[in-house]
Amino acid sequence: MADDRPYAGQSDDINDKLLLDLAWERQQKKTFTAWCNSHLRKVGIQIKELYEDLRDGFTLLRLLEVIAGEKVPPAEKKGRMRVHKIANVGRALEFIKSKGVKLAGIGAEEIVDGNPKMTLGMIWTIILRFAIQDISVEELSAKEGLLLWCQRKTQPYKNVNVQNFHMSFKDGLAFCALIHRHRPELIDYDSLRKGDDLHNLNLAFEVAEKHLDIPKMLDAEDIHAVVKPDERAIMTYVSSYYHAFASSSQAQTAAKRIGKVLNVNQENERMMEEYEQMASNLLEWIQQTLPWLNDRSPETTLQAAQERLEEFRQYASVTKPPKAEEKGKLETHFHTLQTKLRLSNRPAYVPSEGKLVSDINGAWKQLEGGEKAYEEYLMGELRRLQRLEHLAQKFEKKAAKIEEWLSGKDAQLSRNDDIEAANLAEITALEKIHETFESDTQAEGSRVDQLGDIAKELTELNYHASDAVNSRLQSIKDTFSNVKQLSDDRRERIQTAIVAQQQLDNLRLEFAKRAATFNHWMDNTLEDLQEPVICSSIGDVEQEQNQFEAYKAGDLQDANTKYEDLNGLVQQMADLGATDNPYTTLTPQVVYDKWCKVLDTVPEREASLEEELQKQQQNEQLRLQFAEKANVAGAYIESKHTALADLSMQGLGTMEEQLVTLKAFQTEVGNFIPQMEEVETANQAMQAAMVFDNPHTPYTMEALRSNWGQLNAAINRAINETQNQILIRDSAGLTEEQLAEYRKSFNHFDRDSSGALDKNEYRACLLSLGYKLGNDPLNDPVFDQLWANIDPNNTGYVSFEAFVDFMTKETVDRDTAEQVMASFKVLAGDKPYITADELRRELPPDQAEYCIQRMVPYTGPGAVEGALDYQSFSSGLYGQSEL
Repeated sequence: MADDRPYAGQSDDINDKLLLDLAWERQQKKTFTAWCNSHLRKVGIQIKELYEDLRDGFTLLRLLEVIAGEKVPPAEKKGRMRVHKIANVGRALEFIKSKGVKLAGIGAEEIVDGNPKMTLGMIWTIILRFAIQDISVEELSAKEGLLLWCQRKTQPYKNVNVQNFHMSFKDGLAFCALIHRHRPELIDYDSLRKGDDLHNLNLAFEVAEKHLDIPKMLDAEDIHAVVKPDERAIMTYVSSYYHAFASSSQAQTAAKRIGKVLNVNQENERMMEEYEQMASNLLEWIQQTLPWLNDRSPETTLQAAQERLEEFRQYASVTKPPKAEEKGKLETHFHTLQTKLRLSNRPAYVPSEGKLVSDINGAWKQLEGGEKAYEEYLMGELRRLQRLEHLAQKFEKKAAKIEEWLSGKDAQLSRNDDIEAANLAEITALEKIHETFESDTQAEGSRVDQLGDIAKELTELNYHASDAVNSRLQSIKDTFSNVKQLSDDRRERIQTAIVAQQQLDNLRLEFAKRAATFNHWMDNTLEDLQEPVICSSIGDVEQEQNQFEAYKAGDLQDANTKYEDLNGLVQQMADLGATDNPYTTLTPQVVYDKWCKVLDTVPEREASLEEELQKQQQNEQLRLQFAEKANVAGAYIESKHTALADLSMQGLGTMEEQLVTLKAFQTEVGNFIPQMEEVETANQAMQAAMVFDNPHTPYTMEALRSNWGQLNAAINRAINETQNQILIRDSAGLTEEQLAEYRKSFNHFDRDSSGALDKNEYRACLLSLGYKLGNDPLNDPVFDQLWANIDPNNTGYVSFEAFVDFMTKETVDRDTAEQVMASFKVLAGDKPYITADELRRELPPDQAEYCIQRMVPYTGPGAVEGALDYQSFSSGLYGQSEL
């Protein structure tokens, strides 16, 4: 089968009995010299005279090293002795033979002697072996393959019919057609004319040398001057076209691969920047909101507290919902980014410190905790201020009465003229009057004590005017103490003045005493009866009514008896002819009027209690209305949580059908928003009515809001996970059956049906897949590495999405750093570095600049000015993602 090889006939060519035509020899010499120089320029060597420069064997050995791409046996030394030259040429010929080439008739001596025929034959053998033999087109190789390639490429061009490597190229149109087919911008083929051989040939040679880096191996005049151009020279030159255009095709393929990788990297970086900005904005809003929620500065009025509550309601219903939506979009954005990174074989994205999803969830949880605490604080403030308002009114009323009683008492008690001018009866009367005053003073003292209790409670409840209250209380106490001292002084003066005042009008005295006590009781009773009714439930009102009924049956009846007794005393005094009573300022008419007022106040109190009962019944109705709606909403949300979990576990139908089902489920849940708004309205109605407790439902509005938000967030996550699974399926080429099998395996190891695998469940899954893990689950470096790869954010669980990604990695081919590095090597012409000009020539402008900005300078062997390190850049594309 040796005759089928492209260089099998070389011995026939070399031993041809015909001498080489001088023109052909001249063409071959020029062409072969240019072909050798096109390779030797890579090592800084040029041949000037082919026959002479190859004689020492040194240049020939360097040529073979360059074109073979491997080391050849080293030369003895570059000397002038014939023996050294023969040894060097012999090593070169032995290397050629080692490549399967027969060199019949060619010896080292002929080359050292500069034999033209043998030298040209040897170079032609090298060209056949290293430039033409490996050409393969449609199962044809070497010369036949190169000829077929020329025919395929020039077939559409007029006036071109390539049938051989001599006459078919004589007019130059075939060369121009090959260039135009691959680089149409370099030659205007339609302007060329057949018959203008010199113009066509020179145009092709000049364009190839200038733009394709193909040396000018032929002379147009030589080809035009001969009848039949040399076939070997034409084949050598045409093979350079083949290799140049093949290299260009590889560069385009490499550029496309790099462009694809760079597009993915740029998109991932853009999504990372968007996530960082979204996370920063949300965290900044939370940090700005928390101080407001933590504000515990007390309010001084009930209206101010109600305004703060209304402000919080606006926040809960208007300000916060868009932020909750932003949080959901942020989580969706994060999961989509992680999915794209996995699909592009990039490491998982780890956000900046403090911006992990767990950090955002923690901040959000802190926000919700602050909301709950702030709402509870506002409710407490409303209760406190309501109580303070009542106590302040009560303090004002009692203080005013005490101050009214104290008014003028110092002047009255300081009098001495009435004692000095009184007779026995009068002084006795003065003594009795003072005893009455002391009795009244004692009763008034209990009022002062009650006033002190009220002031103490106001202070404990942080009443805003507590300093003024305590100052007023102290003033009243000081004045009262002074009055008591003056009273004691007056008693001493009266007792020293009494000598013979033994007789008393017992009736007047008794009336005065009883009337004073009775009058004091009526004053207290009127205060109690006129006090506002404040209750928080129907039970409280009923308790008040029961106590009031007991009061009517007990204290009021006793008071009626005492009043009848006073009337009896009045009648006895009237029978004795008394018309006045010097022992008291209370007349029977005053007592009668005040008693009638007490009796008139009783039904008013009953009406107030009844009105309060109706109010509490209305409040109870509000509780029942809220409880009815809240119980329905709470049960609905819980049922939808369960239904969503069932949908996620069952995974019925295709992924698209599951996505449609989830979106329909989301629409169904969204239709429940009006019912949630009704619950919110019922809750606001309760708060407006100052109703703070509800025994008819276990649900609070805050809990319902939280559960509702969690349900919607879970639905969004399920939709996002399904979309990502579709993305994984389509990108990895998975079938629905494979996804169903993955779901079945996942559910099998998800023992607690949580929708995620913990470490133990994931370890069991790996063992079932045949992974060789350690025997100690607590100390297993192999498993720890696998776990770190699938859970880079240290969440403690593996989602179904991550599980599918893990399974697809077992079968799907991904771009790798090595593949990208090999593509850059093609663009660089096999150099270990690449230049900015080469990047701009092979890549789109934006991708070229992207690489130039990120590649570090190359400092390795053979580095030139401006050399860039594409190897470290390729590795970095698949390293840790950084902004």
